Amino acid sequence: MRVFFLSLLLGVCAPAAAQTVAITNGKVAVGDGSAPIENGTVVIRNGRIVAAGANVAIPADAQRVDAEGRWVTPGLVAGVSSLGLVEVDGVRETNDTSARNSPFSAALDIAPAVNASVSALAVTRARGVTRAIVAPDSGNDIFAGQGALVDTGDDRQAVFAPRAFQYVEFGEDAAQKSGGSRAATHVFFRNAMLEARDYAKNPSAYGGRSTDALLMRLDAAALVPVVEGKMPLLVHVEKASDIEQVLDLRREFPALKLVLVGASEGWLVADKIAAAKVPVIAAALTDLPFAFEALAATQSNFARMKAAGVEVAVGEIGGQPRNTKQSAGNLVALQKVPGASGLSWDAALAAITSAPAEVMGMGSDFGSLKPGRRADVVIWDGDPLELDTAPVMVMIDGVQQPLENRQTRLRDRYRTPTEGSLPKAYDR
Repeated sequence: MRVFFLSLLLGVCAPAAAQTVAITNGKVAVGDGSAPIENGTVVIRNGRIVAAGANVAIPADAQRVDAEGRWVTPGLVAGVSSLGLVEVDGVRETNDTSARNSPFSAALDIAPAVNASVSALAVTRARGVTRAIVAPDSGNDIFAGQGALVDTGDDRQAVFAPRAFQYVEFGEDAAQKSGGSRAATHVFFRNAMLEARDYAKNPSAYGGRSTDALLMRLDAAALVPVVEGKMPLLVHVEKASDIEQVLDLRREFPALKLVLVGASEGWLVADKIAAAKVPVIAAALTDLPFAFEALAATQSNFARMKAAGVEVAVGEIGGQPRNTKQSAGNLVALQKVPGASGLSWDAALAAITSAPAEVMGMGSDFGSLKPGRRADVVIWDGDPLELDTAPVMVMIDGVQQPLENRQTRLRDRYRTPTEGSLPKAYDR
């Protein structure tokens, strides 16, 4: 009934982006790490945040939504995931996460493969996630290709920032793909950067694999903005010694805009990461080693890196983006575990809202309720970081989104089955 009530306040149809909306009487969390504001107001116009806080002036033409004291936050931003690239993990035909048989690597662009109709996208939206960083998996070599930023809106245009970054593997998996050792990984990477420089100097003279080059022409072209520092390079790396070696890449290629992904042993070298001013997208809770390169994994990794001054965002690396708020809640709960390091509630929310946006260099566009940001707003039926809470309203770019999805329809169908709603086999 409460969801229906909010929908009525906004009109029979979802508001167009050009409308002005004022969400009043909410417990407003801006998402920048500041404390929640009681009896706060959020004003939206033309799909952007105009103001958020206490004593905010409400425009006369605004449609009002009374949050009735509920939590109001920015839409959550899921870190590195495969959202939109796969429908069923076990069915290869529905899985576009990697191109294992392609001769191309860095040139691969996942944007055309993102499917806005996959059921996971609607389920993720219903858990309060409005944006996601989507990355490919590596295929034949260490370069996986160009990732994208997507929104979870109920439309056909999920990708709003294609070719947003290049994704590369270092560590155990990369060692096997580049010749059998970490030494091979580093020489392959160095060679790729040098070939990209050669391509940038004279594209017409670059012969690709028709000469002694290891990269295809399109792969070399795709790495030009990386070596020039115009495109972020997301590096999946876990082991502390591997992290140190990745940071050292800037000695020869100083323009690299590095972002570490994973960094399970990051706490061991957090001071070096912080000194290098390299941001990290890390899992919130990795408490057991999952490989030899993560033997020093600890549940306190995230908080220890942040305490050392590292810019850290939560990523559901290899997991489900719908669990984003649960991950942040785990960081809050760790404060109560003897000997463990966690985050305050305010910092945990920022780790799944403004922090991922800042890591990707787009903090001025989304990730918080600061003026000028995209109006991605969620009203919750309880504490957003508690496991049993859920959104009662989600807006993306100022447009109210449906919360129904395949899971809710199945729930409603089988919760109170009636005659004919179940196959006959279930009646026996």
